[in-house]
Amino acid sequence: MFRIPEMVNQAQKYLDELPPFPGTLTAPQGKDIAGWIDHTNLHPGATSVEIADLCAEAVAYGFAAVCVNPIHVPLAAERCRDSEVEVCTVAGFPLGANMTAVKAIEASSSIDAGAGEIDMVINIGALKGGAYEIVLKDIQAVAQIVHTQGAILKVIIETALLSRFEKIMACLLVKAGGADFIKTSTGFSSGGAVLEDVDLMVRIVAPDLKVKAAGGIGSYEDARAMIQAGASRIGASAGVAIVEGAQG
Repeated sequence: MFRIPEMVNQAQKYLDELPPFPGTLTAPQGKDIAGWIDHTNLHPGATSVEIADLCAEAVAYGFAAVCVNPIHVPLAAERCRDSEVEVCTVAGFPLGANMTAVKAIEASSSIDAGAGEIDMVINIGALKGGAYEIVLKDIQAVAQIVHTQGAILKVIIETALLSRFEKIMACLLVKAGGADFIKTSTGFSSGGAVLEDVDLMVRIVAPDLKVKAAGGIGSYEDARAMIQAGASRIGASAGVAIVEGAQG
């Protein structure tokens, strides 16, 4: 049982006395970095042809996953069926302002359609307003649905909109909520992933959760730095450029 006042006290303690960073991962070299990337197209105007091309690139380069909007999950699942590329989609995207029941239905329907990973946006307004119980129950409800259906849950906290304390509190709530990953950003807000945030998130959630860095990662150098800071997955629409930059 997680008690919100205890979590708030823990967050304040982290804010005042963050432990030393536990270390960095060795970043993959060359084409091996492809296995760390969610090759992404969440553009609202993305066509089926563009999604098919995204999937073909993912299979050819060996990306970890393709990340697409829910409407494109059946196509992505079909195109990636005979490969090791996972299909990832989003719930409550990009604002996080959907009702919990709607997020749960989105997640469940997407898994039924072939998704193996769900990237859900937290209730950002509730977090910023201090309504932590709402945030926690939102995450828990979706995590239960996702895990019951054998999929993975990544929770997006939209770091660009949060204070340092709010980022720490979000990490604790995502951890308590039973997610598998915590993710920096949607890529649709005022900013994306920054090294300081990845570093902070790893300190709070590792080794229980993994960190996905996303938003504004456009080069091999960017991706490699995020991995060295502790990210276990990179969300990027520039996956091909990242891999080709690594090979170059």
